[in-house]
Amino acid sequence: MTGKKQQPALSLLCAGLIGMGTLSVIAQDFAFDWQPVPAFPGRSIVAVVCGLFMIAVSAGLLYDATRTLAARALLPFLLIWQCLKVPAVVKVPQIEGVWIGFGEVGMLLAGGWVVFARLAALESAPVFGRITGEAGIRIAQVLFGLAVIPVGLGHLVYLQITTDLVPSWLPFRATLAWLTGAAQIACGLGIAFAIQARRAALLESVLVLLFAFLVWGPDTWLATSPKLAGTPPGFRFPLTAFLITWLVGAAALLIAQNTPSNTAPPVRRV
Repeated sequence: MTGKKQQPALSLLCAGLIGMGTLSVIAQDFAFDWQPVPAFPGRSIVAVVCGLFMIAVSAGLLYDATRTLAARALLPFLLIWQCLKVPAVVKVPQIEGVWIGFGEVGMLLAGGWVVFARLAALESAPVFGRITGEAGIRIAQVLFGLAVIPVGLGHLVYLQITTDLVPSWLPFRATLAWLTGAAQIACGLGIAFAIQARRAALLESVLVLLFAFLVWGPDTWLATSPKLAGTPPGFRFPLTAFLITWLVGAAALLIAQNTPSNTAPPVRRV
């Protein structure tokens, strides 16, 4: 597929990355989802550069002349941030919370992998041929599906916290919290194992985009007290939560858009 055929998912992804980049520039700090980044000389400068990089890459993905280069730059950037989540998972694997952060960035990485596989124009390259084209799309599908599972499981492990995040005007809040978690796990399994993968990815995109607006909508950006206990006051945390959820939804839409209705894994020809 060409870049134009990746719309509107590509535009949604770019909009979210521009928002995250802008927040990093304004705060002169790395996005909350990238943390923890240890202290080092010039840390704030590097954070601003990373923010500007996200803005530049996103803008590049929107134009034919720069799309290929931007697609090649985005994947290694996201891989770095995925690796930043590994130490916590290795250190305290029994804590579900660290897996949620790992899974969120993993889903975003999968979306970036789809962009790379489709738009990097490296299918004929000896090194990159195995991770681009249809093979690259399948890698992204498996990665996304597996990354969804710990996020959905977090709804169940932290059921009360998830219930408290559900808007008070909705009925059966605990049931909704449980059902959304179970649905995400089912979607992840479907995408990873190519069982109704397109429908599962579409459902996941709907779930997380609804979550973005219902839980982390504009009302939380202006709230005088944090919606989630223990988080810093102000607009930055809820807006970051909104944007990362938005990005996950865009990544799910990219997965769906690049998954045929017949979702059997491609047969590798020797």
